[in-house]
Amino acid sequence: MALSSLDEFVILVLKKDHCLQHEDASSSSSAPPSQVISISASEIVSWDLSEILAYASVKIRVHRTRLIEESSYFQGLLSGSFSESGLDHISVDWNLETFLNLVMCLYGYAIDVTSTSFLPLFEAALYFGVERLLSICKTWISVLVSSNDPASPKLDLSDLIQMWSFGLEHAGDFLPDLCAAYLAKNFMLVKSDEYFGSVPYELLISCIKHPHLTVHSEMHLADALLLWLDAERRMSGFSESRHDNTVNLMEQQKEKGMTHVYLKSVSPTYVKKVRFSLLPLSFIAGRSKSHGFSKFVDQSLESVIKLKKIPSTYLVDSLTDSPPADLRLRLTEYTEILDLSGCRQLNEASLLLSVLPNSYFSNLRWRKSLKSFLKNPEDDERNREHLSYGTLPILSFESLKEIDMSKCQRLNYKFVIKCFSKSFPSLRKLRAAYLLNIKVFTVLELLQNFRQLTEVDLTVDIAPIIPVQASLFYSGRGHCSLSNITRLTLEGRSDICDMGLQSISRLCDSLCYLNIKGCALLSDACIAYVIQRCKYLCSLIVCYTSFSENSILALCASISMTNEHMDSNSLAPKLQMLHMSKCEGITETSLFNLISQTQKMKSLCLRDTKVSDSVLCEFPGSSLEALDISNTTISWMALVRVISRNPNLKSLKARGCKNLLQLQGDGRADYSFPLFSAHEVFKSLSKGSGLEELEIGWGFSYFSLESLRPAVSFLRAISVGLGASLGEDALKLLSSACPLLESIVLYFQEISDSALASILTSLKHLQELALSYCFGDISIQSFKFSMPSLRKLRLERVTRWMTSDDLFILTQSCPNVTELSLVGCLHLNSDCQPIISGGWPGMISLHLEECGSITDNGVTSLYGCIALEDLLLRHNGSGIQKSFLLDATLKEIFLLNFYRSFQCFGWYLWTCVMQRKAASMPQRRKKEVTS
Repeated sequence: MALSSLDEFVILVLKKDHCLQHEDASSSSSAPPSQVISISASEIVSWDLSEILAYASVKIRVHRTRLIEESSYFQGLLSGSFSESGLDHISVDWNLETFLNLVMCLYGYAIDVTSTSFLPLFEAALYFGVERLLSICKTWISVLVSSNDPASPKLDLSDLIQMWSFGLEHAGDFLPDLCAAYLAKNFMLVKSDEYFGSVPYELLISCIKHPHLTVHSEMHLADALLLWLDAERRMSGFSESRHDNTVNLMEQQKEKGMTHVYLKSVSPTYVKKVRFSLLPLSFIAGRSKSHGFSKFVDQSLESVIKLKKIPSTYLVDSLTDSPPADLRLRLTEYTEILDLSGCRQLNEASLLLSVLPNSYFSNLRWRKSLKSFLKNPEDDERNREHLSYGTLPILSFESLKEIDMSKCQRLNYKFVIKCFSKSFPSLRKLRAAYLLNIKVFTVLELLQNFRQLTEVDLTVDIAPIIPVQASLFYSGRGHCSLSNITRLTLEGRSDICDMGLQSISRLCDSLCYLNIKGCALLSDACIAYVIQRCKYLCSLIVCYTSFSENSILALCASISMTNEHMDSNSLAPKLQMLHMSKCEGITETSLFNLISQTQKMKSLCLRDTKVSDSVLCEFPGSSLEALDISNTTISWMALVRVISRNPNLKSLKARGCKNLLQLQGDGRADYSFPLFSAHEVFKSLSKGSGLEELEIGWGFSYFSLESLRPAVSFLRAISVGLGASLGEDALKLLSSACPLLESIVLYFQEISDSALASILTSLKHLQELALSYCFGDISIQSFKFSMPSLRKLRLERVTRWMTSDDLFILTQSCPNVTELSLVGCLHLNSDCQPIISGGWPGMISLHLEECGSITDNGVTSLYGCIALEDLLLRHNGSGIQKSFLLDATLKEIFLLNFYRSFQCFGWYLWTCVMQRKAASMPQRRKKEVTS
């Protein structure tokens, strides 16, 4: 129908059948699919999109002039010589919802742009030439990419890939560049996405080259690239012809005297280097068999060891004039977490180079100023302050909130504190575990220099606890302002004495969480003092300490240890976590008073204490999620009482509790009686989220597991000990009843090939398997199944038949094991050492005890385990050679990984080795190196 010149409206007709993005025809709607709805753009404010979208056809009455002014498409269509220019009805073939949003935009109404709707809107804006909508889309994606707000919306990776692909074809460089920038900034988020393997190669290159590439560490970047390569390899197939053309190689290339590592593809271009010298040895060793990485293991080791050998000042001398990119940590304005854990090669120069701007290296004298700062790390504070703030333009990274520098033994911590306090002023969490050279005065400096720090973890090993002298600490007369610390972990710090902890506690009035597990030098009076001083304390871990009567009285507000006004409010009712394993000297009355007040408790550990039924029955809480009563006299009746009141219990540890065994009238064990016989217990467990961790022993049987079946479907770890009687049927039941199991530990249980085969073939998430002192008939056939997820393997007194051939089969079935313990494998010999080091080069912990003659010819073949941190060798032949530690030191590899062991245990081990040759020394002398 012809349109008169006075008509100012045009009717746009859209049908679902003609949508370019097809919608589900079977979707339910309130209107029959044949109905048509007419709406007017003048009444947009009253539109109900959900109702409109229910119709099969929509007619929109729109101002003709508005279309012409706002859309170049309709301008050409309605103003030109097209036949449609004279019509009052025009059909539009487009997605209905998208076009409705476009019309709303034409009239100035706000529209909702999301990860899903962006591309349809952007495509519509380009096609119809709507600059207003195009501007909205560009602004939305630009703000999203540049935003540093954690609450800002996130793009789905699948949507991002579509945006990038569309941008390449239709939007020039604008959209692809923004997609690469977003991927670079959010790399840690998207690398674990299920679609990461589908990221196009060109997009990955752009992301890695981008200056805003943000990763926690070089290890995370390398790991992500290897995962992408594996995914690409799987998608490309495994035939030799396709293998040659698959993106599956890493290639090393040298430029300007520096070693770079590139990811290679069929394209001649290369992505930016992976900095091998900043990778942890454990990662290099663990990935030594990985596709695309194995050929570069030697070069990686060489670069790490070279960096470890060179002092900071010599390292600066060895650099060229260009920025030393391969030695600098990846830090951007978006970095929130910096993970340096395990990088033992890092020194002060590496840190300092990372916090200097690129412009600093344009000055040809930059090495001289850097050396002057690094040359004398013990200079007086005034001189060092002048050098750092006056000479070096140190950058500040305001977004960085968390640092993990565990096992970085080469760092000078006075330097680190000064450097970090300048570069990372917003630091909230610091983990510096397994570093014996951090003393109490270092902690005090940390608290004074990082005003926003809330969590500190200084854990060290506590097994075995090493008797050492108490550390000296600085006690200044000046006033020390309070810190904001809420979580403090000093686990295993056997060098901290009473005065040291008291000094720390005076700065930590806001402390909510305190872990002093294994701090053997602390007295009960000191712990009580800290408890009374920290009035917000709600989580307390005091295992293997002198925590006793005074501490319990302090928790119950019965005594004052601080010479201050005693708060009448007890801390006990506020406690949510209390772990007090092996705390002796506590009377039943004191324990009764404490436990009876802990109604808010969520995690309670009473392992190896003298807790009785009468005490546990008085526990008033109903929100308990974790309970550990291992090696106590608790009976099943008391346990049932607690479990019935706490239906959300997720972790139960009750191994070694003999009173859990139901006895018959004649005193004999009755294994047919289920451990938890009360019906209300199973009902409570089934109502909650179910158990995730279970450690049990006496009285536990197949019937117990069958009864607990509704509560263990989400079980992830199970440990069954002495006194339990599972049998083959129960072990086979595990794989079906507990499909999510990641850890299985069995002590003194009957096992068989068929039961093990059922476990190993069905449990795809299994990461730990421990069989200790089990009986039954098993063979190597049990271990011929592929177990790529297995990380920890303990076979103790169960495989005495194992030979070197069997051990080789084990390395093929479980290629990713990092912790191995073999006890009683009597047929192993020295030929097994290269099998271990070659099959498991990423081994971190290795225990070999009574394993035939495995050390008859020394232990030099174990040098191949370059990431080894924990080594125990006991009764394996004639012993290790005298020069073991010296040879390991010369190899440098062991020194990197045994630094703490060499420092603390070296003299003891050397003495044992020397005395081993003496005739008076028993041949079963213990030798161990423990990290």
